[in-house]
Amino acid sequence: MSGEGDIPQAIRKLAPGQLVIASHNSGKVREIAELLGPYGIEPVSAADLDLPEPEETGTTFVANAELKARIAADLSGLPALADDSGLCVDALGGDPGIFSARWAGESKDFGHAMRLVEDRLNEEPDQPRDAHFVCALALAWPDGHVEWFEGRVDGTLVWPPRGGNGFGYDAMFLPVGGTETFGEMDADAKHAVSHRADAFRQLVAAVL
Repeated sequence: MSGEGDIPQAIRKLAPGQLVIASHNSGKVREIAELLGPYGIEPVSAADLDLPEPEETGTTFVANAELKARIAADLSGLPALADDSGLCVDALGGDPGIFSARWAGESKDFGHAMRLVEDRLNEEPDQPRDAHFVCALALAWPDGHVEWFEGRVDGTLVWPPRGGNGFGYDAMFLPVGGTETFGEMDADAKHAVSHRADAFRQLVAAVL
């Protein structure tokens, strides 16, 4: 297992073939499929396999990713990769954090979620707008073995949101040193710097 800043030391390699992407978020599935494309992996989403969307009861990104990966691997009989990620805003004590998707409600309205973040920041004048995205990846096999990796990208929040690319909170997140939000970047530019790409670099080095 590996975490942010560690040299990946995987116990098991992932063989080419089918891999379940344990997510019902089409944006995440698309990004993960793009990142896996060069490695002979055949991604299939949990939605395509009609797998249930488990309740995320973990208290950390890693715990939730592992929970989702283990369930998908067990039900499908295939290796499964799960991502748990979110936006952590310093001035909000790390919120929305692991509850990032839940702030968007059952309708997955991230326009509402971004507005909620902005409203919370505006409750006190001159709140700092520092934030970071975290991505935890858990790779589980049907026999119960799990590898995990965690990536991070730091930035600030802008308002109003900018750009129609990406998903989630991307349109209000400006990475450190950047001039475009994740919502304005094309896929290649985002993959070069994102939290998900950081975690994937660790995963690729360890298991592929």
